[in-house]
Amino acid sequence: MLFFSYFKDLVGREVTVELKNDLAIQGTLHSVDQYLNIKLENTRVVDQEKYPHMLSVRNCFIRGSVVRYVQLPPDGVDVDLLHDATRREARGG
Repeated sequence: MLFFSYFKDLVGREVTVELKNDLAIQGTLHSVDQYLNIKLENTRVVDQEKYPHMLSVRNCFIRGSVVRYVQLPPDGVDVDLLHDATRREARGG
C-alpha cells in the first residue's frame, strides 16, 4: 500500500512508465489503483522511431503487471516522507 498511496499523490504530474517489453511512455498520471494499474493522458512514446504505430495514442491504460519502472519527476520525490513511510510499514503499522 506504500506505493499506491505515494502514486495517488502524483496524480496530475508528468511521469514516464517503462514497460517490460522496453516501450517507454510519457504522460500525465490520471489515476492509479491498488494493483498499480496506471491511466495516462496526453501520452507520447519516448522512442518514436522504434514504435511509430504508437504515435496516435493519446490516452492509455497500463496494467500494473507489465510495468518495469516508473520514472518520477525530480521534484516529486520527498525522500524523508518515503523513509518515514517505509519505516512505519516495516514495523507493521
